[in-house]
Amino acid sequence: MNQSKQQSVRNRVIGLTALAASMALSTNATADQTPFNFVTNWYAQAEHGGFYQALGADLYKDNGLDVSIKMGGPQVNTVQLLAAGRAQCALVDDIGAINAVKKGVPIKIVATSFQFDPTVIITHSNIEQLSDLKDNTILISSSAYASWWPWAKKQYGFTDAMTRPYTFNIQPFVLDNKIAQQGFLTSEPFAMTQAGADHKVFMIGQDGFPPYGNSIACRNDAIANNGEQITAFLAATMEGWKQYLTDPIEGNKLIVKNNPNMSAEQLSYSVKELNSSGIVSGGDAKTKGIGIITDERMGKTWQMGVDNGLFNASEVSLESIYTTQFIDKIKVTL
Repeated sequence: MNQSKQQSVRNRVIGLTALAASMALSTNATADQTPFNFVTNWYAQAEHGGFYQALGADLYKDNGLDVSIKMGGPQVNTVQLLAAGRAQCALVDDIGAINAVKKGVPIKIVATSFQFDPTVIITHSNIEQLSDLKDNTILISSSAYASWWPWAKKQYGFTDAMTRPYTFNIQPFVLDNKIAQQGFLTSEPFAMTQAGADHKVFMIGQDGFPPYGNSIACRNDAIANNGEQITAFLAATMEGWKQYLTDPIEGNKLIVKNNPNMSAEQLSYSVKELNSSGIVSGGDAKTKGIGIITDERMGKTWQMGVDNGLFNASEVSLESIYTTQFIDKIKVTL
């Protein structure tokens, strides 16, 4: 996800083999290529397709960069790696990044992968709208209480009494038509489809939840001293996303190389959802370019966090959490 990084059903099926493959991928460096380290927020998957496509299709190399991609995972904290100087940029979730800045971590969000947060609420097909869930139980993760759940309570009239812990197992949902659950756009719905389980998917990011998804944050020293590299990285990445959404072969090769447990069926489903949802190329990206972040959306995200008690306005300023100086120079559209 990173947004608050979403543990999903794939957490059950991706194990030590993927961890062993988490060694950084890199192009062959030449004298005119600058090393650039990037960390994702989970095992290699279609949700990182633009980065792997840019690497596999030599888009980074063509932009003068020798990019290394290190996979994330359940034990990888991308913000901590940025703070330690292990990478110039990494995938983050907006709220987590804001809280990191509040604690003094020197980073800023510079672009995004997804125009909408990929968190979904999955219901049975008899539910017409999320406000109809008031008599249902909703399974949510512990991290939801510090991210989207406070907003959802206000938006849909939910209460904490409606919740039970989500254990990243779809069986409780399958067995009880009075249960709804959180999920990730390309994960749990795929598992339910494979299991033949009746379900309906509601994407909160397309219903007003303002944070972006899988945002890209960079260290402040890289922003100050290596702006040309960041611009080159973002330009190649957004072109990578454009290619991946239309012809993902090169990206998928590297995804499977890093994560051998990733199935062709999962990749195909995920790419289809990335396209049909417009999560990469829709919203502002449709006219302003893939990866775009705007002052308006970042302001709404910051204000939502303040209004819901996720952080205090006096602790972290809006201006300290992001910059559009790089992505504004780039316009890649489908």
